Parts: sequence; C-alpha cells; structure tokens
Amino acid sequence: MAKGMFVDASICTGCKACQVACKEWNGLAPEPAHFRSDAETRIVANNFTGNSYDNTGTLSATDWRHVRFIEQINQQRKGSRWLFSSDSCKHCTDAGCLNVCPVKAIERDPLGNVVIRQDRCKGVKACNKGCPYGVSKYSAVSNTSRKCTLCDDRIHNGLGTACAKACPTGSIRFGEVSELKKIADARLAQLQELGQKKANIYGYTQAKGLNVFYLLMDKPSVYGLPDNPVVPQRTQDVASSGSTIMNAMAFGLAALVSFRERGSRKKLSEKEPKVSGG
Repeated sequence: MAKGMFVDASICTGCKACQVACKEWNGLAPEPAHFRSDAETRIVANNFTGNSYDNTGTLSATDWRHVRFIEQINQQRKGSRWLFSSDSCKHCTDAGCLNVCPVKAIERDPLGNVVIRQDRCKGVKACNKGCPYGVSKYSAVSNTSRKCTLCDDRIHNGLGTACAKACPTGSIRFGEVSELKKIADARLAQLQELGQKKANIYGYTQAKGLNVFYLLMDKPSVYGLPDNPVVPQRTQDVASSGSTIMNAMAFGLAALVSFRERGSRKKLSEKEPKVSGG
C-alpha cells in the first residue's frame, strides 16, 4: 500500500517544528539566500521582509519543507485571519519530475514516494520545470536537483516522517494513503458541519492524485496551489506520439503527391492527339 501524508491546515499553528525536524534529520544546510555576512564577518539573517512571518518564502534545494503563512488582514482589522499550511513535495501518483527526467534519475519507490537518486542525477534541471508545484530545485553545491524524499530512509525502517513526528498538533499525519483519506473525509465533514463551507480536500484528483494531500480552509490558490495542475507527459510518450504524428504527416504528404501525380497524368493523356488507324 502507498504511504503518504495528510496535512490538516485547519489545525496548523505555524510553529515550524516540521521545518526544523526536516532540516535536522536530512542534514540540510541553511539556505544561502537567507543569510549574509556583515562587516564583522558575522552571519546575519536578511530574509525578513516585514510583510510576513514567513521566513523561508518557498521550497528550495535545502528547504524541503515550507510552512506557508497566509495573512488575510484587511485595513479595518475586522474579520481578519491567519492561515497556515506545511508544504512539501506531493509525491504525485503521476509525477511530472519523474516523467521528464532524461537520465532516469528519479524513481517511484515501492512505498509510493518519489525520490531523486543523487548518484544518477546530472543536474540538467528538467525536473525543476516539469513539476507543476515548483518543488524540485537545483543545488549549485551538489550539482544535482533535490527535494523531499518522504523520509525514504525512515519509512523503510518502520518509522514515520520526521515532520509528522515533530508536529505538536497532529496537523501532519503519516500512514497508508487509503487510511489517511478516511481521516481526511471525516475531518472535512466535521468542519463543514460547523459551518466552514470553504473547507476542501486538495490532492484526491489533482495530478491524478497526490500521496501528500491537504485539507484547506480556503481555495487552493489562496495557499499558492494550482487549481488544475498540468503534469508533463512521460518523455518516451512524447517521443512516441511525436513519431506517430510525423509518420502520419509523411503518409499524408505521400498520398497528396501521389494524388497530384495521377491528376497530372490524366490531364496530359486528355491533351494528347488521338492517332487514327490507317
């Protein structure tokens, strides 16, 4: 059975414990763009925009998990709210990154997670463009693309993901996808019964289904997620369909040429003088 995670954004508090746990377990270095050295050669954080408490902003080659802060605050300060959601690789059942990798460095593990094999990756960055969620990112340090592995080493040893283990509210749950969906459906029904009509599940149908799916409190676009993600076809499928199209075009062109030649011959035969016998 496929393993995955259910992220319940309705009970995420934005504590970022999952971000820290992910970095610690996977040995991920700080993101270089987030720090600078001052005149005294001290390392200083420079990624605070003043517009949000979101201090990472996006996923990267060294930030495999990102807690989204969506601050819905109007000028009157009435009816305002904060939304949070812990984001990562979705481990899609139809993974765009896997589909477009020309060197077959990306594999789907028997447990359902999608992994970039670092020993095979050539850093061509095709997966960076192929992912509709912008998850995989190129690292200039390793010269490879990198992303969340769904804690590949942990789950093969009977452990859950580091982020789910660290989450204090249970917003992130790890387990079998089929069982997690039952929990998600029950939670959605509960919220809608309480009047949260905007609550919805994201990931059941998007990209043919995600092994990491979400319960959101507003439209997917509010959380920076595409409503209808477009997943690139497999490279071999594109090549095959391209070959089929080219063959069809060649056949059609040949038929057209043949038709015109037959028409020309017919016109010539009609113009030739008839020779009477004698």
